Amino acid sequence: MPLYPLLLTPIYKEKVWGGRALERFSRPLPGGPDLKIGESWELADLAATSPSGGGGEAAHSVVRNGPLRKRTLGEVIREFGTIVTGTMKLAADGSFPLLLKYLDARENLSVQVHPSEAYAAKHPGAHLKSEAWYVVAADPGATIYRGVVEGTDPDTFRRAIEDGSVEHLMLRQRAEPGQCVYLRSGTVHALGAGILVAEVQTASDTTFRVFDWGRTDRELHIDEAIECIDFSPPEESVVEESAETTADGDWLARPLVSCEHFTICEWTALRESEHSFCSDELAVLMVIRGAGSIHWGETEIRTLAVSAGDTVLLPAGLATVDLRAEDDLTLLEVTPPRNE
Repeated sequence: MPLYPLLLTPIYKEKVWGGRALERFSRPLPGGPDLKIGESWELADLAATSPSGGGGEAAHSVVRNGPLRKRTLGEVIREFGTIVTGTMKLAADGSFPLLLKYLDARENLSVQVHPSEAYAAKHPGAHLKSEAWYVVAADPGATIYRGVVEGTDPDTFRRAIEDGSVEHLMLRQRAEPGQCVYLRSGTVHALGAGILVAEVQTASDTTFRVFDWGRTDRELHIDEAIECIDFSPPEESVVEESAETTADGDWLARPLVSCEHFTICEWTALRESEHSFCSDELAVLMVIRGAGSIHWGETEIRTLAVSAGDTVLLPAGLATVDLRAEDDLTLLEVTPPRNE
């Protein structure tokens, strides 16, 4: 069966800090207006999730278009192999190595950290989680917390947890649409209220909460977190909306993240025009704004309409697809790690 661009069905997660901002994508969110949807897992292939991350259950994205409709991403990868994956480096269990989400922080997320390399080496059940946030929308004055102020040590941080003053030890930056923040595993962080982000992360959800803004119904992991937190100044890995772009025909390319785990590039169409993606390698497109259509095929050209909020996996076997911008189109191109 010839492969084609795969649209994936979102997996919604209710969160105490969530809201209904994902309705901006014209999605029929589950529940009524009072149900707080904090996360939409756009691409997931996890055999199990940790209690602190996703609740312990498996999470497998399901294809929602074409002949493979209702098949999970994992089933497609196992059946078609490198025709889908190309040279992508799979996770140790043969699953997809990344997890892609949208996060809607109507309230502050907990101050949290993911395992450091040293902690993960000593605790086989803990997994590294490096991630990047791309700000889709932000209320005026909304804040991202990332790293600790210079001079903070574990004892000082622990006392701040006890007296509720952790916020004053966190480095803060104003969130602006188009900004991208990279968070290496071991960086203490929190997403502030009033921000919607697209998140690209390694396929792990081991999370240690250290402070929950007065909420008392969720477990904290203070000892584990303090063992993991990197108390040195964070690396300069924030890409602002005004960062340098390069022109590729009628499209602008803005590299956001390039690390051992994934790369992210923002593409913006300047007018109605086409751009080619997926040259013999798997890629994932997250449509952030606008609309367009994907065209592929050799003997017969086929078309798939996409719009804001769609996440599309382009199998390596497609070689090349053309994406035609139709309306103020901005998207993220995410590429996973490759085998050498």
